[in-house]
Parts: sequence; structure tokens; C-alpha cells
Amino acid sequence: MQQTPTATTPERPNWILALLPLVLLLALVAAFLLLNPLSFFTGAFPPLEELSVQRVVFPENGRIQLEVINGGPDPVSIAQVLVDDAYWQFEIAPGSTLKRLEQATIDIPYPWVNGEPLVITLITGTGLTFEKVVEVAVESPQGDTRTFVAYGLLGIYVGVIPVALGMLWYPFLRQMDRKWLNAILALTIGLLVFLFVDTLLEALELAAEVPGVFQGVSLVVLGTLLSLGVLLAVGQRRGARSPLEISTLIALGIGLHNLGEGLAIGAAFATGAAALGSFLVIGFTLHNITEGIGIVAPLAKEERPRLMTFVMLALLAGGPAILGTWIGSLAFSPFWAALFLSIGAGAILQVIWEVGKLLVRDARQQNQPALSWLNFAGLTAGILIMYLTAFLVN
Repeated sequence: MQQTPTATTPERPNWILALLPLVLLLALVAAFLLLNPLSFFTGAFPPLEELSVQRVVFPENGRIQLEVINGGPDPVSIAQVLVDDAYWQFEIAPGSTLKRLEQATIDIPYPWVNGEPLVITLITGTGLTFEKVVEVAVESPQGDTRTFVAYGLLGIYVGVIPVALGMLWYPFLRQMDRKWLNAILALTIGLLVFLFVDTLLEALELAAEVPGVFQGVSLVVLGTLLSLGVLLAVGQRRGARSPLEISTLIALGIGLHNLGEGLAIGAAFATGAAALGSFLVIGFTLHNITEGIGIVAPLAKEERPRLMTFVMLALLAGGPAILGTWIGSLAFSPFWAALFLSIGAGAILQVIWEVGKLLVRDARQQNQPALSWLNFAGLTAGILIMYLTAFLVN
């Protein structure tokens, strides 16, 4: 018996199935914009205005510059400027009306007094006010060679030198018994735990200064988690790491934290907030010297590395402080600072994971518990050392 052929339905390409929801979504948005159903709910309400002062600069005596951004959904028109409750003339570029996410520079010819505080108030066309308090008026550093050298030396003093001094404990660590070396590794974890908490809190503090449209807190949380996830994924592909690789990761995590310290120091000196500048520098120096111990601790069990290895590790851990002082003094931005610190927090978490695995692996080889009383004492000592030295910089 002969069978009659049946017609087959042609298969749709997969890309059509993928585009269908997007096309329907675009049609829905277009219909919403054309019909404008929200017009029923609108009335004579003022616009939603949000104006953020990103930075205040004193380029020369008798002149103030403000860098502002419109972080709200509606345009903002800057109508008047008050300096210490007095209306003052000003120039604004590119224009007095800022669209969403548009930035502008306000130039105010005001005879400010060096070392005195200022209160600057911006008044919009609708009468809303946005206030910026300047704790100390001081001439801002210029982007010349002398400034770069001065802040670079400051970064070396608070970043590279303390870490290098801490690494000088390497010969002493090599003479230690293995159980005491494990305690030093636990102390390293304690140092990193404190650095993680400190970095995360600094990032959240800066996130409060970020315009609301950029969602500062979400930026910090997601930046930390994504940084941690990427580094863990890369680590899983590489398998077990050597002690030198772990020391390099420790130096990298500490370096990202020192970038944040450099930002704080550079911004403080540039804005005159560091009235006790020498005390601040000494505090950061003492705070950072313990980080060198954590960097060389994994290397104490291996053959003696070359001198250049120690130099590169010291630069990796302390060098970002130099970059931080430059950025903090010349082009500080709360958004980028919060983002960099959140990435650093994720990197430090990943380093804690790697050092913890090294400690557990070594304890198993010695048939000893990873969380012994000696190791727990080392962990606690690491946290306490960083906590107590932090009193000098806060």
C-alpha cells in the first residue's frame, strides 16, 4: 500500500524566538509613551530635583570652583549661589540648566580666607537649596611636576616603605617551627579580615556621597561580589597555587586596600582636612608595617626567593598608595573611589580563601587541626594588631 507524503511545517529560526519577547516589549513601551497614562496622575507638582556637588576646588586666591552633577530625573536650573549666607556672582559652564546626569563647573569669584570654613548653597529655579560645607579653605594642588613628585613621595612613605620594612621579618620567620609558621599564616588571615572590613566600610562611606542615580550601595555590594566571583573562577581553573603565587595575591589585595588609603591621604591634604598631616602619615606607616609580615609568611616554608621578588612584592602592595595620593589630590571622585574599593574588598576576600586553603592543606600534611588554639590565637592577634594601629589613622 503506497503512503501519501505529508507536508512538513518549516522550522522557525531560533533567533526569531529570541527576538519575539524583545519586539513585544518595545511595542509595549512605545504604546505607553504614546498613550501617556501617567498624565492622569500628574498635576501642578514641582519637578524632582537632585543636585550633587562632586568636588570643591580652590585654584587660586579669590576664586572657588564647584563640580556638580544632576543626579535626578528632571532638569535642574541653578539660579543663585550663596557663600556664607551672602548672594554671590558666579559663572557656570556649559550652562545653568543641567539635564539628567549632566555635569557643570561653577566658578565663583569669592575672596576666601585660607584656613577658614565655608558654606556654599546652590539655589535652583524652583527655590530648592543644596548645601556644601567646606571644612577648611586651602589652595588646591596644581597638576605640575612638583605636585606629582611631592604626592608620589608621600605615597612611597606611607605605602612602599612600611610594607618593605615588614618584609624584613622574613629571615626570622624562616627560623620558626612549622606550627608557629601556621600561626603566622593565621595571623595573616586576621590582618586580611580586618582589611576586608575596613575596605568595605570605606567603600560604603563613599557610596553615601555618590549621586542617587548611580546607586552607590548596590555598586559596592555588586562590585565586591563580582570581583570575588571572577577571582575564584580563575583560581579554580589554575588548581592549587604555589606559595609565591599566594604571596603575590596577598600583595595584590593589600595593594588595592592601600589604593584607598592613598585616596584618603591625597584628598585630605588637598582639601586642608589633614591639619595633623604628619600624625596621619605616621599612623598609616605604623598601620601598614604589619602587612609586610603577611606577604612573606607563605614564602617562609620555601626556598629563599631572589631579592627582586621581594622588591616586586613590596611595589605591588605599596605602589597603589602612590597612585591613590595622585588621584585623591587632583581628581577625586566618590563614584570611582567606591568602585575601586569594592573591587579591592572582593580581592581581599579571595586572598583570605587562598591563604585559608594553604593553612588547611599544611595542617593535614602534619596531621594537625587547622583551627588549633595556637592558630586561633594568631588569627585573633592579626585582627587586634590592625584594630589597635587603626586608632592612629582614625
